[in-house]
Amino acid sequence: MRMRKKKNLIPRMDACGDWLIRDPAALRGRWRELFPDARELRLELGCGKGRFTVETVQSEKDVLLIAVEKVPDAMVVAMERARDAAARNVRFIDADAALLPELFAPGEVDRIYINFCDPWPKSNQKKRRLTHGNFLRLYRQVLRPGGQIHFKTDNDALFEWSLEEIPAYGFTLSEVTRDLHGAGISGVMTDYEAKFHALGKNINRCVATMIPWTEPKDK
Repeated sequence: MRMRKKKNLIPRMDACGDWLIRDPAALRGRWRELFPDARELRLELGCGKGRFTVETVQSEKDVLLIAVEKVPDAMVVAMERARDAAARNVRFIDADAALLPELFAPGEVDRIYINFCDPWPKSNQKKRRLTHGNFLRLYRQVLRPGGQIHFKTDNDALFEWSLEEIPAYGFTLSEVTRDLHGAGISGVMTDYEAKFHALGKNINRCVATMIPWTEPKDK
């Protein structure tokens, strides 16, 4: 479903200008200068309206989170949430995940969140999935050794496919669950996640840790 266009989008974006990075490539290799005391630098790919974003940085105030979102009508809501919460350890960029190596230096990122990405269910669309090998190669370029991907989805088919795809590109899996909230709410939810959990939909989650890996010649 296409998001409804927000009224007064540009003025609203400008009002949150302190949270928006307009030239992210200029900070490649220097992101921690925004928050020198940061214990970790994390990325969230597709922050949507920002519930997960803001609650995460509020609960971990020594972490710098860069929220990546391609839809300005969603990002403006997320930025307003950050502004209203006076969250200083988060910034937002309008960018595509395919550009990550141009925006972040090798080893600069500690963790990547992928929450409820588009499943692209048709077989000829699989290269668009954010857990496809082409994207995993890019994540490897910016993650530090031992860096992690935290992946959540309500799409069972995407999750099962990802459990096979991710280890094939030099990641070990842990914390694999197909019913994250089965015994009670676990961790910070996105708006989408809260909605579908309330409807009884199971939520899948796993953690992928990057290990040394040499790409086979046949990949």
